[in-house]
Amino acid sequence: MKGEEMKLVKPFDLFQMVLKANSLECRLLGLDVGHKYVGLAVSDPRNKVASPVSVLVRKKSNIDLMARDFQTLVSRFSIAGFVVGFPFSLQGQTSPEAVQVKLFIRELHKTGKLEGMNYTYWDENYTSKCVEALLNPLNLHPVESKTITDKFAAVGILQGYLDNMQRNLKSQPA
Repeated sequence: MKGEEMKLVKPFDLFQMVLKANSLECRLLGLDVGHKYVGLAVSDPRNKVASPVSVLVRKKSNIDLMARDFQTLVSRFSIAGFVVGFPFSLQGQTSPEAVQVKLFIRELHKTGKLEGMNYTYWDENYTSKCVEALLNPLNLHPVESKTITDKFAAVGILQGYLDNMQRNLKSQPA
């Protein structure tokens, strides 16, 4: 794995790789990439449940720092791959949000700090809106609300992926 570039793989292929490596209890890291923040969530060692981790501040000037943060998370949680929230368009056109997600992954890739790491894109449509609707009655401070939203949007992305992959696994012939 080391020495290879970061590589985009199909969602089910990433899950299969993680399952094969799971004697080592490899996990997945979910990313909700926004303009200012990147929300992070991690799967449990059995890759069934997503939990919030943190929010990283995103600036063009701190991509190396962010890559180091990712390296730390990869070693701390035995991360085998990233599930990156992606705003797939229902009409087929590319949104500005989709462009910035791909740009972020490209910048992260260029740092060379995450060699051999596989990632996949997963539909993130409405994850932030759902979290915002849940948080709205709590009347949180806007900054607190934003960081919680980003963190739990990452949970929503990763949990949606894990649930879908578990269903796919059950429908595979033995």
